[in-house]
Amino acid sequence: MTDDAVSSRRLALARDVLATEADAILNVSARLDAVFLRAVDAALMCRGRLVVTGMGKSGHIGRKIAATLASTGTPAFFMHPAEAAHGDLGMITGDDMVLALSNSGETAEVVALLPALRRKGVSLLAITGRPESTLAREADWHLDAAVEREACPLGLAPTSSTTAALALGDALALTLLDARDFREEDFALSHPGGSLGKRLLVRVADVMHSGPALPVVRPDTRLKDALYEISRKGLGMTAVCDDDGQLVGVFTDGDLRRLLDRDAFDLDGPVGAVMNRAPRHIGAERLAAEALQRMQQDKINGLLALDAAGRLTGALNMHDLLRAGVV
Repeated sequence: MTDDAVSSRRLALARDVLATEADAILNVSARLDAVFLRAVDAALMCRGRLVVTGMGKSGHIGRKIAATLASTGTPAFFMHPAEAAHGDLGMITGDDMVLALSNSGETAEVVALLPALRRKGVSLLAITGRPESTLAREADWHLDAAVEREACPLGLAPTSSTTAALALGDALALTLLDARDFREEDFALSHPGGSLGKRLLVRVADVMHSGPALPVVRPDTRLKDALYEISRKGLGMTAVCDDDGQLVGVFTDGDLRRLLDRDAFDLDGPVGAVMNRAPRHIGAERLAAEALQRMQQDKINGLLALDAAGRLTGALNMHDLLRAGVV
């Protein structure tokens, strides 16, 4: 077989795998009915956690589903069924709900848990590929994830079946997300270390320079001394405030370059004569992501921050946002 023929065969196989798994998901979608809605209602009313369990490949899928549930507003965790039979069942209370995954519906380690779960009074939601299986029959709610065939060319490796189960778990998690009116802000609270968390949780006050680190001079300060202040504080600018502490202007590195271009400056003259009298600013309580957006829109590198009373309280630049992970 030529190299071109081998390449064509491999591409055809890969495309067939994707098409087979896509068809499996569409078929599962077409079978969704009122049982799915009842399972969603039960999960919403659950006072405890949604405990996900499964063995082998179903276990791997279960871990992902549990993680998705937990990050989208439904308290959940994964419990290994073999470990559950040796003590981990103690993690489950009567207020919990169990989501059990098994393509055959006959996985010994999962089925063995059913009597103990019943004694605890735990409600059971099952995802299987066989509605007539033991797990499906014993469940309070059964979601059918049956597939016509696995995408594996040998028909052996779980592929379409695991993809269908994962997609069904995602459908459950995101339907619950919508029912709980879960918002971006809620998602960020579960992901404080991620980029979304940074954008939705970090405030200007968290990253700004304040107190002794805040560059500020009076309008009658010599331009030379204002430049020293800019250099000492390292923000590329200095705020200019009057005797009452009210912000009246700003002088930046860019303002200095423009003065040099015009050759129209006096190092011993007051900075108030050459300052920008319309300084761009933002509330210290605003999100740092808003400061980033403002800088990008106005094509500037820094902003002054004001408190609720409109008084200067801090300053920040793009480097501060980079360090905070907002950018």
